[in-house]
Amino acid sequence: MALPSIVAMFPARSVDGATKMVTRQLKLGAFMRPASIHTGAWRYPGAWPDANFNFAHLKRLIQKLEHGKFDAFFMADHLAVLNMPVNALKRSHTVTSFEPFTLLSALAATTERIGLIATGSTTFDGPYHVARRFASLDHISGGRAGWNIVTTSNPDAALNFGLDDHMAHAERYRRAREFYDVVTGLWDSFADDAFVRDVEQGLYFDPAKMHVLDHKGKYLSVRGPLNIARPVQGWPVIVQAGASEDGKQLAAETAEAVFTAGGSLADGQKLYADIKSRMDKLGRDRNHLKILPGAFVVVGDTDEEARAKRAQLDSLVHYDSAIASLSVILGVDASGFDPDGQLPPLPETNASKSGQQRLVDVAARDRLTVRQLAERVGGYGGLSFVGTPQTIADKMQEWLETEGCDGFNIMFPFLPQGLDDFVDRVVPELQKRGIFRKEYEGRTLRENLGLPRPKNRFFEPN
Repeated sequence: MALPSIVAMFPARSVDGATKMVTRQLKLGAFMRPASIHTGAWRYPGAWPDANFNFAHLKRLIQKLEHGKFDAFFMADHLAVLNMPVNALKRSHTVTSFEPFTLLSALAATTERIGLIATGSTTFDGPYHVARRFASLDHISGGRAGWNIVTTSNPDAALNFGLDDHMAHAERYRRAREFYDVVTGLWDSFADDAFVRDVEQGLYFDPAKMHVLDHKGKYLSVRGPLNIARPVQGWPVIVQAGASEDGKQLAAETAEAVFTAGGSLADGQKLYADIKSRMDKLGRDRNHLKILPGAFVVVGDTDEEARAKRAQLDSLVHYDSAIASLSVILGVDASGFDPDGQLPPLPETNASKSGQQRLVDVAARDRLTVRQLAERVGGYGGLSFVGTPQTIADKMQEWLETEGCDGFNIMFPFLPQGLDDFVDRVVPELQKRGIFRKEYEGRTLRENLGLPRPKNRFFEPN
């Protein structure tokens, strides 16, 4: 049975002045790199083992997502082969994947409405490169690009960029904040009407409508201007994924969508209130940021069948992979821990602090041994909705209506069937309840997410 809409209902005024109720609607992204985050996904019966590195498969998947009216196709990224032992790595389908911009540029030509969100590192890339790539993707796609700002937590990435050590956590976020200012400043290099292209006068652009950034900061020195016209959306949508104190503050200051690691509903509500209240203090409209927990979804004809699918999937994860995955998230080598003992006190880590703390809390709450925690994490240890389309929709509606989220970044258990099950069975149930669109609201990612187009700081003063 569908949950009654209470918190999700807000008064809205029509043209004639009459008041009617409008239902908050879920925003849905699809987490697609790796194509399935579950370590056993490529081994599941009927799954595509090469889904992560097969363009024809990925084209078919994104077109199915667009048919289901998803907001965005979301690509994480790795700048190194994952930092885990070879005995675990050899079992991972994430060892090879397309570079995000190359893939999304190709997929842009095969789709019309779905957003295209790529990760761009603020630690190992240059702001001019990032600004240029995202501006290009936004123009190529007709205004569907989004930039997922990451500081990159994998220490092995440093070794691929001429560095011997990884930048400290807090330092990475300070650099990220300056990086954001530079990239958005470069996107504002030209006024929207700078390119007059007057054939008669031979005037291609108006120099008075070009701004030279000339940024000189603590971490970055970038002259500008960007050699691309202002993006279709003004700026591509800004996405962020950190949940540490530094990450939450960066999100409140800069982000328009936040991809969070899903935990319990109570944890989701706490994080939602935290980030939105930070926005209030900064004078930002809280509706201009969408909080989207990652949700791993397994669909069945009955709840029992769905749980059996999940159990079969989890059984395909080798313990070598499980303990290595646990080590990556904890930021310490867990292979020497007593498998049948409790998680010991952990040293300070330079990896994701929020990811480590989430697992420490789970282990303590559920009294898990190291082996049990590893097995849970080895497949996927975060927020999961496992059941019928109706029970899954119940949970999603509850999260939406009790301010645990604004939507979800859906993770599929295996491909293509897991994705097809969600689009063909769960999406119609959400639409029937009036909490998910039946048609796209516009052509750009901003329009579909209900986000304003940023003013050009140099040519459109407030």
